[in-house]
Amino acid sequence: MAMAIDFERPWLLLLLPLALLPLLRGGRDTLVFPSIAWLPADRLGRAAAFAWRTIGALAIAALVLALAEPGQRAGQVARIGRGAEVLVLLDRSRSMDERMLPDDWRTIDPLVLRAQASSRGKPKAQVARELLSQLVAQRADDRFALMFFSGGPILTVPFTQHEPVMQAGIRAGGIGRGLSSTDVGLALLAAIAEFEPRAISGSRIILLVSDGGAFLDPPTQALIADGLARNRIGVNWIYLRAVNGPTLDEADSAIGSTPELSLHRFFQSLPTPYRAYQADHPDDLARAVHDLEQQQNLPLEFLEAVPRRDFSRAFVLLAALACAAALVYRALALRGWR
Repeated sequence: MAMAIDFERPWLLLLLPLALLPLLRGGRDTLVFPSIAWLPADRLGRAAAFAWRTIGALAIAALVLALAEPGQRAGQVARIGRGAEVLVLLDRSRSMDERMLPDDWRTIDPLVLRAQASSRGKPKAQVARELLSQLVAQRADDRFALMFFSGGPILTVPFTQHEPVMQAGIRAGGIGRGLSSTDVGLALLAAIAEFEPRAISGSRIILLVSDGGAFLDPPTQALIADGLARNRIGVNWIYLRAVNGPTLDEADSAIGSTPELSLHRFFQSLPTPYRAYQADHPDDLARAVHDLEQQQNLPLEFLEAVPRRDFSRAFVLLAALACAAALVYRALALRGWR
């Protein structure tokens, strides 16, 4: 929709009549001659005089408008595209600073694999940020939001389609070290709350990137399940497995006492869509992100907030050009070129 024009200081528009002053003829503009009937008509001189007065009026009017600070008021613009609304829920706990398996982990003796990983692999948080950055760059039609969590959630970037903002938020995750505590349940509830005030349109995903799980109590599970179903949100979990951590394939076995398997089983029990991607090393994580790029490309309607646009600089420039033209005209007139 079209945005209306407004003024930050509209009372200054009362000075606009001052722009008529250059158009008025003063007493010093009148020269008395006995007769000028024998002189030819000076059309060029009259045009120059009119241009001189018009330039003066334009300079005053432009300066008054600039002082009134005109602009296009802030509002919301309806956008239609294809993609999904993706909230990236990125773990910033201390365990994410640990390293992943190196690329050649298959050739390393299992007895020294852990020691090799602790010294040669890339930090899990760094690999996650790099690949998330690629995901955001390659899915330009999606609307992304970013939330970090450890002991509590921190909304870093609200939903936006502006890639540089999201990229800056991802880079900010590399500052400092993570905390020792992790509360996945509280983070999921906070992520769901970001979807609550938004109209449902297109696909909605919470992309959980974490190396750990959680034992969620029944009330928390009920709140999460209700929030996901009510807001039609799917969950994708990129599980960055530690060197000796459990695999998600063990979820159907008798081994189910770890937080990771408990969270995986809870997600599987939800009526809403759920996908799990286990990443033991950077190649696994890259494949998971590539799979996400191929998904969720549905029609998406949303309202985008548009900030106020200030047009005062354009009027200042117009006033400056008018004043420069007036100075040039005056200099030529003083030299007798008028």
